[in-house]
Amino acid sequence: MEPAGPDRSLTTLAELAAQRLQGRTLACAESFTAGLLCQAMASVESSSDWFRGGLVSYQSRVKHEVLGVRPGPVVAEAAARDMAVGVARLLDADIAVATTGVAGPTEQDGRPPGEVVIGWMVDGHVGAETLHIPGDPETVIERGARAAIVRLTAALSGEEAARPLSDQL
Repeated sequence: MEPAGPDRSLTTLAELAAQRLQGRTLACAESFTAGLLCQAMASVESSSDWFRGGLVSYQSRVKHEVLGVRPGPVVAEAAARDMAVGVARLLDADIAVATTGVAGPTEQDGRPPGEVVIGWMVDGHVGAETLHIPGDPETVIERGARAAIVRLTAALSGEEAARPLSDQL
């Protein structure tokens, strides 16, 4: 996978992910990133060919009732996996990526600001990864969207976290 340093724009990262879709479709489920991930995907040339769309499920209730997240905390790997599976089902997509976490400035579900969980579903394989992103809410949101695209690209490339995601942000 190509490096994804801070100088790489979200659109550039989304272009790398799109190249690896190979005719498959993508959907996004977002919480704390509030649509930034979808915006990056929609900015890629010819995205209407492969990007099904996304759902911003900011409130816990939406995650549970619309995306089928099981009862329990929503800032958790199980919730992120459920979000990815749920949005793929809702939008009839082959591939899905999801973001849940705490941008701040206060905690949620007993989780501190900056705790971020990325979920994905690629070719029937579902996974999630938790990381901590320091900074103000704007920084957490931007770097969280970046993390989701980097993790999606790795999953599409068949890489199972060869190096910690935090090293790639």
